[in-house]
Amino acid sequence: MSSIVRRARSSSLPNFLAWRALGFRTICSGGLGIAPSSSPPASAGIKILESFKEEFEVGSRVVTLETGKIARFTNGSVVLGMDETKVLSTVTCAKSKSPGDFLPLTVDYQEKMFAQGLIPNTYMRREGAPKERELLCGRLIDRPIRPLFPSGFYHEVQIMANVLSSDGKQDPDILAANAASAALMLSDVPWGGPIGVIRLGRIGGQIVVNPTMDELSSSDLHLIYACTRDKTMMIDVQAREITEKDLAAALRLAHPEAVKYIDPQIRLAAKAGKQKKEYKLSMLSEKTLEKVTDLAAERIESVFTDPSRGKFERGEALENIGKDVEKVFEEEGDQESLSILPKAVDTVRKKIVRSRIISEGFRVDGRHLDEVRPIYCESHHLPALHGSALFSRGDTQVLCTITLGAPGDAQRLDSLVGPPKKKFMLHYTFPPFCTDEVGKKLGLNRREVGHGTLAEKALLAVMPPEEDFPYTVRINSEVMASDGSTSMASVCGGSMALMDAGIPLRAHVAGVSVGLVTDVDPSSGEIKDYRIVTDILGLEDHLGDMDFKIAGTRNGVTASQLDIKPAGIPLDIVCESLENARKARLQILDHMEREINSPRDQQCRLATLKYTNDALRNLIGPMGALKRKIEEETGARLSIDDGTLTIVAKNQAVMDKAQEKVDYIIGREIVVGGVYKGTVTSIKEYGAFVEFNGGQQGLLHMSELSHEPVSKVSDVLHIGKYITMMCIDSDVRGNIKLSLKALLPKPTSRPEKLPVVKEAVSVETSSFGEAVASLPSVVEPPQKSKLAVPAVVIRTAVECDEAEKSSHVDKNTKPKRAATVKPDRKLKSTASKQTVKEDETLSSTATEESRDDCGKKPSRKEKQSDNEAGESPSISARKLKIGTEMTAKVHQIRTHGLVLDLGGGIRGMYKFEGDEETEFEIGDTLQVKCTSFSSKGIPVMALVDEEDV
Repeated sequence: MSSIVRRARSSSLPNFLAWRALGFRTICSGGLGIAPSSSPPASAGIKILESFKEEFEVGSRVVTLETGKIARFTNGSVVLGMDETKVLSTVTCAKSKSPGDFLPLTVDYQEKMFAQGLIPNTYMRREGAPKERELLCGRLIDRPIRPLFPSGFYHEVQIMANVLSSDGKQDPDILAANAASAALMLSDVPWGGPIGVIRLGRIGGQIVVNPTMDELSSSDLHLIYACTRDKTMMIDVQAREITEKDLAAALRLAHPEAVKYIDPQIRLAAKAGKQKKEYKLSMLSEKTLEKVTDLAAERIESVFTDPSRGKFERGEALENIGKDVEKVFEEEGDQESLSILPKAVDTVRKKIVRSRIISEGFRVDGRHLDEVRPIYCESHHLPALHGSALFSRGDTQVLCTITLGAPGDAQRLDSLVGPPKKKFMLHYTFPPFCTDEVGKKLGLNRREVGHGTLAEKALLAVMPPEEDFPYTVRINSEVMASDGSTSMASVCGGSMALMDAGIPLRAHVAGVSVGLVTDVDPSSGEIKDYRIVTDILGLEDHLGDMDFKIAGTRNGVTASQLDIKPAGIPLDIVCESLENARKARLQILDHMEREINSPRDQQCRLATLKYTNDALRNLIGPMGALKRKIEEETGARLSIDDGTLTIVAKNQAVMDKAQEKVDYIIGREIVVGGVYKGTVTSIKEYGAFVEFNGGQQGLLHMSELSHEPVSKVSDVLHIGKYITMMCIDSDVRGNIKLSLKALLPKPTSRPEKLPVVKEAVSVETSSFGEAVASLPSVVEPPQKSKLAVPAVVIRTAVECDEAEKSSHVDKNTKPKRAATVKPDRKLKSTASKQTVKEDETLSSTATEESRDDCGKKPSRKEKQSDNEAGESPSISARKLKIGTEMTAKVHQIRTHGLVLDLGGGIRGMYKFEGDEETEFEIGDTLQVKCTSFSSKGIPVMALVDEEDV
């Protein structure tokens, strides 16, 4: 060990590697220990972060620009704040240029929930893929910034905007755009800014600068305007049918407000900005351009001045021209020209097409500058869907479909600002086949999201208010063929499809795209001449200077979007384009209104019902199982929200089926005259009880079963039968009276009078006041066409008890329910078998009821009378009417009158008048006449004098 120490002392190691420097003490007692610190450790120094700040006022709000404190390694970074909302925008640039011939600019905007002190409500509790709003905000930053990069600058540039904090009052998108402009000014990237971006609203006819989110909800104009000091860069408008004149005035007011952002950026760049770096630009050489012009100009001109050629024919011809020029350069060995040949050919084509529009006023397809392409409209293109429409303008074709949903189908928006849900959605799809190309579909596409949102804004202005139409609407816009302005075609097709779905739009909405071709002085950059082009082709969009999409109704503009290619366009030209777009829009609206000008009847049935929350909980069931079961069985969609149930069904049959199940579970308010469906739960002699409307019970009296007399309830109903009936009465105690016959057609002819016939009959007696007859289930032989309806049977146990009380009859024995025979549901049995069965049943019934009602065993004389009654003449209950005379036998003698056997199984009653002597015996034959019917349907008879007979 000592040798190790000696070597360590004699070594020429640096002091910081010596043992003491490392904290080890000298070896002692054969051990190695840690030496105590001889001096206190040096404390960390204080780092000074030099930051620069600019503060200014826009509208009524103070805006701050700050740099130098955070994100110091970036090429340029700025934090822009307004009130409590702060956004960080950063710029980075690749050191070498990309191999392509375009600017690879990427703008990423991100909102994280920490900006409002929240944790994301996701499984992983962190943010995932970019949301639609983030993609739209990224496009909003990209559109005004991209044209200001110098031509030939192909280095990859990335701009990232992150919301650091948000108070929910101001939308951070505008702040991010201005912060990105300031960051580009601070960086060494060549850029022709700065720009200013402003948001305007209009409330009560007054323009509001930097409106809050609450103010925007009551504003009829939502304008985002971006500009340089003297030219317009970008416009994005959502409005409620604002006139072109008012929109132009708002644009002119927005320009000076947006310019207020420019000077603070210049001052900040002067303080903390980097020196602009010299980047090599990829420019076309004049020599190569002259060669291509000499070789291909005439052929290109012949192709693009021939209106008979279509989109793909022109493209194929241009490709052949490029191949011929390429062969010439290969023979010459001009590798430099070969590398930029496609761009050179495109430049020659651009000059030819633009010069013809400027000088001659004619376009590639032979149209005049303000001429709209031929239009084809077809609504109800797919009848099985809720709504559909096919719209074609020239070669551009779009198929729009409508899907209606419940309020619960609304899209949830996890955004820092704005509403939490969206009930109106338009999803735009641009498949590769619409341009005859091969490609892949990979998730959300920025272009598709942007075009769909623009069309959505245009149609949202004419949608009915949520109070009148609370349902969710989804439009799918499928581009079938693309040759320019597919987003505006989506507006036209979507408007017709909404009408086809029966949605009460205020008016049709149409859209058109307006282009611009300018002649610029190369030395000064000033515009010498220009032409505004209406309804541009895809080629005119590519070769032109402007794509100004404007949508609206006959009354005004609902949405617009301006994208440009040069470094700004004068605002006067932009305002002039509004009138050109209005004239073209009216032409398109004429075609749309000829196809469909009012909402159709809704094919998809929509119903909104109000219930208590307790009732809705019963409908949902445990873990929503009952609700899901109803949806699976019926095919309808149920949406429940705070006392409101919304049912969405494809057709009326599905809607009826869903409502039946809902009514059966939770019911609805009982209304006299309302029609309901329910299940028979019990059958009594006087009627049946029916369970309906979510467990409520109602009485279906036998007198309400049919317009014809019914002898037994069991002949018409059976337990478990599902029936449709009407509520005819409901009292304050909750008793509900139902009726079947109220839904049946009334008979048109009166029954004929029949002679008295004899037929075996069995009788059950009760106290006088009501006589109860037990009749056969089928009086006449069954017919093949319909089931014969038996005579009326009424049991009045209560009235019988009251009468027996008054006559001092012993009531210790409780009346028993008469034995009944279940109706034969198969109508194929013979009449003879039915008669035998019914006679046996009636015989036993008469014996039992006679014993129960009178409280004693029937005498032998009464039995003999019953046997004789079987041989008496009978009459059909249907043929009995007031005034009918017949012979009757005394069947029972009661305290206040007689129970008469009228024959044919019919019982009548005769009431004693005053002190009339009751010298009657059972079995006596009387001549009687029907004078009336009791409230229960029992015939009331009167004696006929022998002199009158």
